[in-house]
Amino acid sequence: MPEARDYYRATAPAAAYPPLAGAQDAAVCIIGGGFAGLSTALALAERGVRDIVLLEGESIGYGASGRNGGFVFGGFSLGERAIIDTVGEESGKKLYRMTLEAVELIRKRVRQYGIDCDMQEEGVYLANWFDDQRILERQQRYMREQLDVHWERLSRAQFAEKVSSERYFGALFEPAAFHFHPLKYAQGLARVLAQKGVRIHEASKVTAIDAAGTAWRVGTGAGHVTAAQVVVCCGGYIDTLYPALSRAVLPIATYVMVTEALGPRLDSALHTRAAIYDTRFAFDYYRPLADTRLLWGGRISIRQRSGEEVARLLCKDMLKVYPQLAGTRVEHAWSGLMSYGRHKMPQLGRLPDGIWYGLGFGGHGVAPTTLAGEVLGAAIAGEGADLARFGSWGLPPTFGPAGLLAAQVTYWYYELLDWMRQ
Repeated sequence: MPEARDYYRATAPAAAYPPLAGAQDAAVCIIGGGFAGLSTALALAERGVRDIVLLEGESIGYGASGRNGGFVFGGFSLGERAIIDTVGEESGKKLYRMTLEAVELIRKRVRQYGIDCDMQEEGVYLANWFDDQRILERQQRYMREQLDVHWERLSRAQFAEKVSSERYFGALFEPAAFHFHPLKYAQGLARVLAQKGVRIHEASKVTAIDAAGTAWRVGTGAGHVTAAQVVVCCGGYIDTLYPALSRAVLPIATYVMVTEALGPRLDSALHTRAAIYDTRFAFDYYRPLADTRLLWGGRISIRQRSGEEVARLLCKDMLKVYPQLAGTRVEHAWSGLMSYGRHKMPQLGRLPDGIWYGLGFGGHGVAPTTLAGEVLGAAIAGEGADLARFGSWGLPPTFGPAGLLAAQVTYWYYELLDWMRQ
């Protein structure tokens, strides 16, 4: 039976930050201790902004930021073609380049601040699930010609030197990408912020955000913060905190498992330490860990599942690709909530009442959350040009339970298309 704690929490002992108690004043109050909130705080601190309070309802990295697959690469959940179709070639290219800059900023911060997060700079493979070479050819050409991004294409035989699986028909390789332990990275950012004087409070679930004259009053069960600026970065765990934002978010679950340490058996499947995902809509994503375990993720759903259910589903998926791993024990399995907007782009901006927000990073969030922190931090500090780039998508309503049902049916539909193409 998989351990109740997810692998990341089991391997990342954290510092504890006290709950908010009593009244505090701040220049900026950030709600949410995931990558978006932490990155916004660091962007502000690096720009010389002082007097920042960060409130987290659970613990640092509790949500999707501390439970994801650990892939660090360019792009958004919305595909590159759809972005360019919406905002045009020049603006679309700029947005994509911003995610690549965010990848490099994460790499820089890991080194600059000495964050121990098991970073493996081995790149990422996009493996072709379908026996159709045009899929990789088109994607490689589009990335090169439209975005000036150069990925290496591997034939089926060449990729077979990297993985021992009959499932794949070649791959594209993104060399500048990497993978890491996301919770250790989040905790590392928090330590840096604390050293810079940011007041971090865990177990401080925000229950109300109210106007207080020209400022805001952010209340928790045991205290409140009065702040000139408030930034909401709550993602899939926003609940009903702020209706103008809550109704624009779909909380969608995804699943991850980690095997036992495989030792030499890992080499029977993988001859690379790169991370891998595939060309299906309902794709698998997985990566080898430093201790010879295999982390495997996939599927999305409108409900979370128990560790036992997740392990059963994902083990079945893993054995479709690597039947030689039959009998492997799953030691950790978990689910967690991501936040999606209807348009699948990050939701960054400022409400008419003055509240700043950064959410909606579901499915492709590590680099975009870092980008969001830079964009929001710059805007709060008076440099809002990049924030305007996200104005084309906005906060369309997701229609609550009806939207969740529609999302599930859409996933099943595309899963069926994957099966038919196969």
